[in-house]
Amino acid sequence: MAGIYIHIPFCRQACNYCNFHFVTSLRLKDELIAALIQEINITLLFDGNETIETIYFGGGTPSLLLKDDVNRILEALHKKFDIAGTAEVALEANPDDVNPGKLSEWLAAGINRLSVGIQSFDEAELVWMNRAHTAAESLQCIDEIKNAGFSNFSIDLIYGSPLLTNDNWKRNVDIVFEKNVPHISCYALTVEPKTALSKLITQHKKANTDPDKQSEQFLLLMQWMRNAGYDHYEISNYALPGMRSKHNSSYWSGEKYYGFGPSAHSFDGTCRRWNVANNSVYIQSLQKGGIPFEEEKLTSTQRLNEYIMTSLRTVEGLSIDKVVAGFGKQFGEKIMLLGKKYAGSNKLIVQNAHLILTDEGKLFADGIAADLFFE
Repeated sequence: MAGIYIHIPFCRQACNYCNFHFVTSLRLKDELIAALIQEINITLLFDGNETIETIYFGGGTPSLLLKDDVNRILEALHKKFDIAGTAEVALEANPDDVNPGKLSEWLAAGINRLSVGIQSFDEAELVWMNRAHTAAESLQCIDEIKNAGFSNFSIDLIYGSPLLTNDNWKRNVDIVFEKNVPHISCYALTVEPKTALSKLITQHKKANTDPDKQSEQFLLLMQWMRNAGYDHYEISNYALPGMRSKHNSSYWSGEKYYGFGPSAHSFDGTCRRWNVANNSVYIQSLQKGGIPFEEEKLTSTQRLNEYIMTSLRTVEGLSIDKVVAGFGKQFGEKIMLLGKKYAGSNKLIVQNAHLILTDEGKLFADGIAADLFFE
């Protein structure tokens, strides 16, 4: 199987914490859509011509696209690829773009999953983040999504901002339960370099994040979600039974994927490539018949380290048997030996030849993975 990611680099306004590739002008939208379709048309297929099981419109803000934009992109994909009839076709949306008319258009186009960037149900926090929508729109969009017939959807929430108290965090999560949201992705607020938020903190115009507070809110979240019957299947993701994100799960399991659009990444199993993160250069290159990308062929060690990093983030954990089968017995033995050190400190458990992070261990996931890496 394989997946497809479509990067739509347009936003209505800039969230101050975001470091993804986007612009706040739609001036080049038509040219970029044409270039993106051209990229789809001229891309060489992976060996094996795998069936496409997932398609994901990300960004940016794909919900800004017109009906014809979405239909043209999907039509090009269906002409180029063998797309499974049961494929998950997901689109990221902002609450202020969600309305009954658009929901109907998305369903008609074949979109069967939405990922909604709510981030908070608190008005003050939304203003602090410079989000384009209101708290009222956050609540309303969930009802409209369900009324339109979408049974498969997710919302994003952010925790650990300077404004977010534990009580307010509980209220945000309680709304998820009250609305019976089938999937939720939760992220600690990260101050990325070269973002507006980083600059404002440096200028002492906004307060910085508190790592201890973020850890506390993450631990509370895990407890609340578990008690409500959600499957914590990846560090940042929680799903009701049967509602996991197929697209994101394929990343964590190392499946192949195509990426189209500026800054999009592709992976064929051994080689990773990424498009230029510049809309004008991307458009001009495609108009001349070329795809502006860089690439690297991953070494066996790099592929092993990627498996360590991604598998530790999942509920299934790191499989020693899979390491042995794919990379050699000596690597499996070394990882198991190192893993026992963290088992002794209650940061992971060893179960059926798998290393699985505990709740406490998830606070240190990146550091534990790095300790298991090979040079």
